[in-house]
Amino acid sequence: MKIHLYLSLNPEALIASHLAPEEFGAYLAVGTQKYSRGQAMFFDIDPAMQSDYPPFQEIGKRCVPHLDGSPRRSTYLAIYRVLEYVPVAALGRLHLATHDGRVLSLNPAPYTPPVDRCFHLYQEFCPVTPRVVSTLDPAEFCQRLTDPTVPVYVPKIAFAELALGKLATDLESADVGNLPYSGLQHLRDCLRELNRKPGKPTKVTVRNVRDDVLYRTIQGGVYAGQGRELKFYPIPTPADLDSAHHEWWHSAQASFGS
Repeated sequence: MKIHLYLSLNPEALIASHLAPEEFGAYLAVGTQKYSRGQAMFFDIDPAMQSDYPPFQEIGKRCVPHLDGSPRRSTYLAIYRVLEYVPVAALGRLHLATHDGRVLSLNPAPYTPPVDRCFHLYQEFCPVTPRVVSTLDPAEFCQRLTDPTVPVYVPKIAFAELALGKLATDLESADVGNLPYSGLQHLRDCLRELNRKPGKPTKVTVRNVRDDVLYRTIQGGVYAGQGRELKFYPIPTPADLDSAHHEWWHSAQASFGS
């Protein structure tokens, strides 16, 4: 059986599986008994990638079919500091699974800096999970967070930009549209602080986001990188999602309990 290697972002883990991405995403999100539901986000990794990272040496030995010949759904190879040891170039497609197991697969594409907003809202996924406002565009944000010359940094980072609506250009706008974030006044105050302090490029709005991110709030796409090396996974527009990925989009907008 073909072995697939995945880097899960929530929680961070390196997982080998005989399941293809759509099956694996459904398995992570729903499981086999369907007692619980939860989002899943994971990258494809080439199982043949050469690496000195010990878990890569164990893929073929540990991910083997069950005695009855059925496929191995998941073999956890590592659950700590995984993204740090996977080269950015080795990251393949990104898969977003909804609570009920629908999977949208995104291919990396050339990065173009956004030019239509002054402020940005980022949700970090791995290895840390704060929500942050910033005056930096995604490439600058990645470089800042992974810069080893500053006191606080991470080796690599995976994150998404979230929609700010009119707040991205007008901090005092009374029209915030249908932004679903709690604590909108706090979010606005954080943006005001950035505006008052030009030398302060980022500010944490939520220290540790425990709830799933609403996929409909992702603006532009998802990013993973280190320094100047950045991979960009653009997400289709709502109109394109509705027409080309209707079932996933409908599921992504629904709310499911645990």
